[in-house]
Amino acid sequence: MNPSLRRLRTFALAECTTLLLLLFIAVPLKHLAGWPVGVAVMGPVHGLAFLAYLWALCEAMSSGAWRGTEVVRLLMAALVPFGAWFSLRQIDRKATA
Repeated sequence: MNPSLRRLRTFALAECTTLLLLLFIAVPLKHLAGWPVGVAVMGPVHGLAFLAYLWALCEAMSSGAWRGTEVVRLLMAALVPFGAWFSLRQIDRKATA
């Protein structure tokens, strides 16, 4: 697999994982248990993971291997929970092509 695709795949998985941890563990702990530390920690971690994903997406796009519509789909998938599974599938397809 191309190193830029491998990096994009890794950051997509990290972005998805941190978003799910934030939404399904940290936020409920904040609101149901009165423990805001989880959001204070996971919020910035997810922000960094999202920025790393955007950087890897820009890097992959600049390599010329991705069309604009594919990049837009990958970006939109990063904005919804479980969207990274779509991104990972699309990245794997691109790697095998």
